[in-house]
Formats: sequence, C-alpha cells, structure tokens
Amino acid sequence: MDAISAAMRIAGSGLEAQSLRVRTVSENIANASSLGSAPGADPYRRKTIVFEPKFDKMLGAEIVNIKKIGTDDRDFSLSYDPTHPAANVDGYVKMPNVNPLIEMTDMREATRSFDANLSVIEQARGMAMATIALLEGR
Repeated sequence: MDAISAAMRIAGSGLEAQSLRVRTVSENIANASSLGSAPGADPYRRKTIVFEPKFDKMLGAEIVNIKKIGTDDRDFSLSYDPTHPAANVDGYVKMPNVNPLIEMTDMREATRSFDANLSVIEQARGMAMATIALLEGR
C-alpha cells in the first residue's frame, strides 16, 4: 500500500472513532435530565468510549480502534423532590451523572480531532490528484 493510501486509511480510522465519540457525547447530552420512573430507580448513566491503537498489518502502521463503549461508574447525585415518581422513601431523586460542561468539552475535542483527520484526507487526496496530473503530463 502506498503512503498516500496509508495516510488516508489511518485518518479514516480517526474519523470513524471521533464520529462514534460525537454520537456518544450527543447521547449523554440528550439524556442529561433523564430520570428513573420508579421509586429509587437509577437515572441515565453517562456512557464513555475508550480507544486503543491497533496494528494494521496491511498498512504496517497503527490505526485507531474502539476498545469499548462503557458506562461511567461515578455515583449519582441526589436532588430533593418528594413529588417525583422516582423519589425514594426520603424524597430524594437520583440525578444522571452527566455534566454538560464536560460533555461540551469532549464534543469540542472530538470535533477538532475529526476536522484534523478530515484535513489529512483532503491533503492526501490533493497529493494523489497532483501525482495523477504529473503522470498524465498536464
């Protein structure tokens, strides 16, 4: 595999990983106020994503691999609302362990990484097109 194709494949794996990260963060933000429906029930639990490098034998280089999509084990905070259907016997409702500020920071980081990988693909495409033009004698 030539260097241009390898660069595009590596950047493509980064695009795929960051796209999944954006979807995961979006789901967290959308469920930041999703509470349980039964007394003492757990609310939405924040999802996390873990990446790892994976050696691609055909490329002879490492690409980004999604190791796992898990959940954040941090404790839920409690909010006093004895009228809510999910309130426990003491009147407290478990709140999702989603911090919108952290999610927005993760979203910004994922978006910037996505853009950087897209830029690599655009540059590699430009080099390939320039090479073809040279070979055609333009």
